Amino acid sequence: MSGKITTHVLNLAQGIPAQGVKVELYDSAKQALLATAITNADGRVDQPLLSGEDIQAGVYELIFYVGDYHRNIGTSTEETLLWEQVPLRFHIVDTEQNYHIPLLVAPGGYSTYRGS
Repeated sequence: MSGKITTHVLNLAQGIPAQGVKVELYDSAKQALLATAITNADGRVDQPLLSGEDIQAGVYELIFYVGDYHRNIGTSTEETLLWEQVPLRFHIVDTEQNYHIPLLVAPGGYSTYRGS
C-alpha cells in the first residue's frame, strides 16, 4: 500500500461543491511546485496530487486560489474580496497513509480538517 495526497473544496455559503478552484501542491522545504489541478464538478481533483513513491516525509503546502473562484461565480467583487489565496501547510511522516486535506470556503472565511 502506498499513500496519496488528495483534496476537495466545498462552498459553504451556497452548500455546493466548489468547481473550478485552482490548487497547487508544493514541497515546502524546497519551495518546489509538485502539482497543479482544478477542482471538478464535485469539488474534487480528478486524481491524487501526489502518490506512491513520489511522497516523501516532510512539509507540504496546498495553495487554493479562492479569490479567482469567488470572482468567477460572483460571490465577491474586488471591494468585498478578503481571501485571495488560502495556503495550508501540513506535515507527512508516514508515507503509506492517505492525506486528504479538504477546504471549506465562504467569502468571509474558511476551514479545513484532515479527511479520510
